[in-house]
Amino acid sequence: MLITLKKIAEELGISITTVSKALKEYPDVSKKTRKLVRETAAKLNYKPNSFAVNLRTKESKTIGLIIPEIVHHFFSSVIKGIISQAEKKGYLVITLQSNESYELEKQQIDLLLNKRVDGILISLANATGDFKHLNQILDQGTPLVMFDKIAKIVKCSKVIIDDRKAAYKATQHLIDIGCKRIAHFRGPLLPQNSIDRFLGYKQALTDNNIKYDASLVYLLNDMSFEEGSFFANKLLKDHKDVDGIFINTDLVAIGAIAAFNKQGVKIPEQINIVGFSNWFMSSVISPSLTTINQPGFKMGKKAFKILYKEIKDKKKNKSIIYKEEVLETNIVVRESTKN
Repeated sequence: MLITLKKIAEELGISITTVSKALKEYPDVSKKTRKLVRETAAKLNYKPNSFAVNLRTKESKTIGLIIPEIVHHFFSSVIKGIISQAEKKGYLVITLQSNESYELEKQQIDLLLNKRVDGILISLANATGDFKHLNQILDQGTPLVMFDKIAKIVKCSKVIIDDRKAAYKATQHLIDIGCKRIAHFRGPLLPQNSIDRFLGYKQALTDNNIKYDASLVYLLNDMSFEEGSFFANKLLKDHKDVDGIFINTDLVAIGAIAAFNKQGVKIPEQINIVGFSNWFMSSVISPSLTTINQPGFKMGKKAFKILYKEIKDKKKNKSIIYKEEVLETNIVVRESTKN
């Protein structure tokens, strides 16, 4: 049975207005009446009508979160960071997975806008190359914060790492330990972070007077364990002289390590490997993986904090000033590269 303000008023023999004011702690209602109303509401298990509250406050107290994949360690860390902050502010997070699909991503944005969420956080799908659906969010006045995989031309706040700088560090580490022929397993052509990691790799080679060889760059689509294994075997057939690989993400790198182990290739004696993201499995695989530490939890916390401020500024009719937060990364050296 749904308990309403009317039911509480009938129970106490007072007006609905008095009940409403008492629950909101209005000073023109006596302390005695306020206490009595609260006790009666608790006894009857009264719950405020959230829809009515939302209409009055013009807030749904929900935000939308769209990520490419939930199972990925990095994104699961981001989710934890977002929820840790959202709960403190009384927000519910509607989490959706785009499965790297542009069409699904568009549908999910429509869904969230129809749900009248207060704001949206998004990391783009690899297949996203058109950004009309993102501008649609902004056109409707809904705050939008992008993180990790972003669109530079969309004018909104963003939380990222410097992917180019991080990839440069990874490649430089391989050069510093003596690698001369360095391959790169890169991500798909569209995502900005995939582009920037490739450019960082290429720049490190140039700055160290190592000639760039396009045949040493392998384009991956699924960024999966299976692709890591497949391209590791292909690399062994194509380029037996390669002594180092910078790999776009840890899951792919772990697939490559598994393939090399199976083929009897010694890591790091014959080939050195650096991954990206510092997934938990990278510390327990044998040999353990040298990788770039990508601060997912911190990124999630920062993304929510920025979105929350924009939601509050919008409510106060204040101008929203877009921010770009660039978080620091570091290289975690393990057994897959020489000391």
